[in-house]
Parts: sequence; C-alpha cells; structure tokens
Amino acid sequence: MAEHTEHAAHPAYPVGLRLAGRRVVVLGGGQVAQRRLPALIAAGADITLISPSATPSVEAMAEAGEITWVKRRYEDGDLADTWYALVATTDATANAAASAEAERTRTWCVRSDDAESATAWTPATGRDAGVTVAVLTGHDPRRSAAVRDAIVEGLRDGSLAAPAHRSRTPFVALVGGGPGDPDLITVRGRRLLAEADVVIADRLGPRDLLDELPPHVEVIDAAKIPYGRFMAQEAINNALIEHAKAGRSVVRLKGGDPFVFGRGMEEAQALAVEGIACTVVPGISSSISVPGAAGIPVTHRGVAHEFTVVSGHVAPDDPRSLVDWASLAKLTGTLVILMGVDKIGKIAEALIAHGKAPDTPLALVQEGTTATQRRVDATLATVAETVKTEEVRPPAVIVIGDVVAEGPGKLVK
Repeated sequence: MAEHTEHAAHPAYPVGLRLAGRRVVVLGGGQVAQRRLPALIAAGADITLISPSATPSVEAMAEAGEITWVKRRYEDGDLADTWYALVATTDATANAAASAEAERTRTWCVRSDDAESATAWTPATGRDAGVTVAVLTGHDPRRSAAVRDAIVEGLRDGSLAAPAHRSRTPFVALVGGGPGDPDLITVRGRRLLAEADVVIADRLGPRDLLDELPPHVEVIDAAKIPYGRFMAQEAINNALIEHAKAGRSVVRLKGGDPFVFGRGMEEAQALAVEGIACTVVPGISSSISVPGAAGIPVTHRGVAHEFTVVSGHVAPDDPRSLVDWASLAKLTGTLVILMGVDKIGKIAEALIAHGKAPDTPLALVQEGTTATQRRVDATLATVAETVKTEEVRPPAVIVIGDVVAEGPGKLVK
C-alpha cells in the first residue's frame, strides 16, 4: 500500500467512473451508505451491500430491488471481480482488511474512516442540466462542498456563464424578468439569458442583467425597434421570428410576468403561426411583489380575503375599457392597478361614484424593488392631487384598500 507521504505529495487524479452494469460492493449499511448509494444506483451500478444491518432507507433500497443485500459482516474475497468498493463499516479491523484486499485486487476503494488508506476519494458532486461538477480539496470536505455548491448555483442561476457548444439546440424563450430587482428573476430565466444569442428587452425588464451578458450577445431594445409600417408589437413579433429562423437562441426579456399585461401570448401566437415553438418562463408579477416590497400585503387575515389586479392604461370612461369598475367598487378586498398613474384621477372618481368610500386608503409604489423605490400614500379622494404634487411617474403600482394601513413598520429592502 502506498505511504501516506506519497498521498500528500501527489494530488489525486480526477476521473469519471462508468459503472453501469459493473459490480460495486458497499460495506456497511449506515448513514454513509445511505448518502452514497443513490448516486451509485443512478450510475446504473450492479450493487452488492454487505452488512448485518442497515438504516430504514437503505433497507428500502434493497426491498425495491435497487441493491442486493448480503446480511453479514465482511469476509476476505468479497471484493473479487469488483470495479469499485465503498468501505463504510464501524469495524476498523474489517475496514483495514477490506482496504488491503482492494489493494491486492487493484480495486478502486473509498474508505469513510481513513481517507489516507484509500485508493480513491469521493468528490463533492453536484449536477445541473447534464453537467456533473466534482470537487476535491484534499482533507477539507466542507470546502469541497462549498465550492461545489457555488459552481452548481452559478450554473443554475446563470451567473456562471458556461453555454453548451456541442449539440446546442437554438431556442426562443419568453422570460418574465420580475419587478425590476435583478435578483428577483427566476433561476431558469437567468440561465436562459446566459445561453442566449439575442435578447429583446423591454424597458421595464431588469436592465442590470443585460450588463452581465457576454460581448457576443446582441441586445435589442424593444422600444427602439424600427417600426416602419408595423405597429410596435408587430415589429417585436417579426424580430423574434427573424432571429429564430436564423437559428439563434432568442430571449424575449419582459418585465414582471409575460402573461400579466405583458402581451406574451401575442408573441407566442405569432411564433406558433410560423411553426416556431417557444418556452414561457413565468416571472414574479409586480402586482404582488412591489406592494410586498413596500410593506403592503395584498391579503391579510381579517382585512382582505381577495385581491384583484386591473390594468389602468385606459380610463373608465374610455369605450375601449374592458373593466367593470362598478363591480370593483363593491368589492371589499384589495384592488391593485398597473399602468394607471396618469389615469388614477378618473379611476378614483369612478370608484367613488360607484360607492367606494372617498377615504379608502391608497398607496403608489414607484419603481418598486429597485434602488429608487418610493411609496406615496393618499386616499381615493386625494390621489389625483397627490400624484401631481409628489410628481409620481410610471412605472408605479397602485394599491387600494385597507391593507395599505397594515404593515410591520420599516422593512429591510
């Protein structure tokens, strides 16, 4: 067996073992085996467990036929014809004997009780989207796990850009970017951004994320696409179709959620007409996240049992309006209005005219979840003047109802 000093002088050589259909022996049915067996099962190994006892979880694996359980202690010869062995019993003498057999039979052997006497070490392992991350840091398993977790998390949330190059399939994704804070995009959304060739972004999307994109990524400001004879949405649809047909990976980055006043379905339908499939990645809607960031719960026990989200981009007296303001005025829950800053005066008048109390509390949260977030409070009766005097500008989420008066005080942003 190699001397301990030799192990210290030479680092371990990393390699991936292909164990499908090959004999693997695990000695000991305790917590170590319980942690290691699932990965060996996933690798397709032909596993024999040798142990007089086992944890309930390990026993369940045997009952399910995932492993073969030999209910006795280790005996010399148990590692014959074995490709890989995990020695994890509480008997130091048996562990040493098994390790010596592994050395004689040239079997890669991991020991849970004495890493220096082993012929192999188990790395801290993580997986994401077909990538296996395995980290070895010698005698510091906690550091190995921390490094592994950092890499896997980076791959999952897109902060570690490592796009695939072989057999990479182009895609189109409608990604909800959340309310504005770049940390509030979903893990999947961030990952797809990291893999994109083209990003068509709204002005309300999390702009800070665009700075993280690699230099080769083409970023298109949706507000500045040349419209020509097309409506703005038609031009955006055409840009999505053009880049998709050119074989590029395209992300349509939208603020909030693609299907909450985001016209995402129009884009999905335009792509479908051209035979182009797309992935929809939901986002955190500003209708609930922005009030929350400002300390306003849209529902609260004993105060509001429902909340309604309404678009305020057209006034109540506009013939294009599809909102039943009379019915909304009769509700006792919370009313959340998006895109309604410049129409809030007429909206308040309509709600009061249909029976809503003029002193109903109201809050306007401007640029919610960002560094410039601010909250302005008013009532239905005073909001029109308040918007003018406080110079409230879009984007702002308007919350109407008794929940505005609730809150835990100052929140940490």
